[in-house]
Amino acid sequence: MGLISALVGSAGGVLADQWKEFFYCEAMPFDVLMKKGEKVVGGRSSNTKGSDNIISNGSKIAVADGQCMIIVEQGKIVEVCAEPGEFIYDTSSEPSIFYGGLGKGILNTFKQIGKRFTFGGDTGKDQRVYYFNTKELMDNKFGTNNPIPFRVCDSRVNLDIDVDLRLNGVYSYRIADPLLFYTNVCANVPFEFKRSEIDTQLKTEFVSALQPALAKLSALQMRPSDIPAHAEELSDAMNEVLSKKWGEMRGLAVVNVAMNPITLTPEDAAMIKAAQKTAMYMDPNIAIASRVEATNTAMVDAANNANGAVAGIAGVGMINGMGGGSDLAALNNLSQQQKAAAPAATWTCANCGNKVDEQFGFCPQCGTKKPAPAGSWTCSNCGNTVNGNFAFCPQCGNKKPEAAKCANCGAPAPDPSNPPKFCPNCGKPFFG
Repeated sequence: MGLISALVGSAGGVLADQWKEFFYCEAMPFDVLMKKGEKVVGGRSSNTKGSDNIISNGSKIAVADGQCMIIVEQGKIVEVCAEPGEFIYDTSSEPSIFYGGLGKGILNTFKQIGKRFTFGGDTGKDQRVYYFNTKELMDNKFGTNNPIPFRVCDSRVNLDIDVDLRLNGVYSYRIADPLLFYTNVCANVPFEFKRSEIDTQLKTEFVSALQPALAKLSALQMRPSDIPAHAEELSDAMNEVLSKKWGEMRGLAVVNVAMNPITLTPEDAAMIKAAQKTAMYMDPNIAIASRVEATNTAMVDAANNANGAVAGIAGVGMINGMGGGSDLAALNNLSQQQKAAAPAATWTCANCGNKVDEQFGFCPQCGTKKPAPAGSWTCSNCGNTVNGNFAFCPQCGNKKPEAAKCANCGAPAPDPSNPPKFCPNCGKPFFG
């Protein structure tokens, strides 16, 4: 048995005047995932008094955009069509599958669970037509009742702490493999299967998968405030975590995740700010500027002292005498020592060997461009040279490309965006 395009059948004169029934499904609302096809019986139908669950040879079946149709016989899937159009049911042809935009994965599923045999028109058999809603199913709200742990890593300020996040937003999903969805979720429903019958289960599993998915984003050194801007990466991480429960078992896939602003507990927010501020003062120049600003503020406050300016200034002098002034001097000495100890930053021109000041982007002797820093990578979107510690381009937010590896020794490419012709580690052709 099989499906033949109605246009092809009509043009060839085969079965063009033999259509018995017409199966169709009106536009499905967003709360319906699967619906049994409705039969419109024509005046010349050979099945006008028969069961609704019989498909006569030569019947016409319509499939609309955003739908996938299957034919089930005796509880087994025997035909699949996800391409919009009108088709003729022909019992003399081989089983067919039109999988449209659902991907080749549905073809493998059909081969595994499809029942391939010819149909002889036995009216004692049960045959049904089901339609699936394959559009993106949006506005699925979620929220975390309890905080989710999130590791905040920032190598720029030596920050590595765990915080508690509270998340809420919406996500969308779609039926990516209707065969798996029918087989494992909604087989043989009498009329239709609605989202409300599975939404509670999906939302619980979605929230449970947030923690391992966020752990994958944490490994990219994202801050909590950066997560809503990377919905695509979060969707990929969610699909990876949910691949077994949703993808392999139910044929579902997460399409997009949109989050409201993420909130931290007041204690965690204060802890991050304190850690960032402490790391900032590791630079003696910033520490000196901060100390001078504090001293100036204290002098102004002292001048407005209710007990008199002289008493207030005397108090400031007492603090300096207790070590405040010596601390400032020590910070200044440390800053000078660091400047004296630090050699002048230069780079060596690869063309003429000239030592060039770090602030220059080109060699003043020959005009050769300054080489990219070791471990850095070039953004494929905007061309910006990015520090190797960053997982995203600070100019445009483009994700760092995956590092190519030598086919011979497995060594990674120095610049993932521009792999070399020969491996710098073993000397063999990089791509074999």
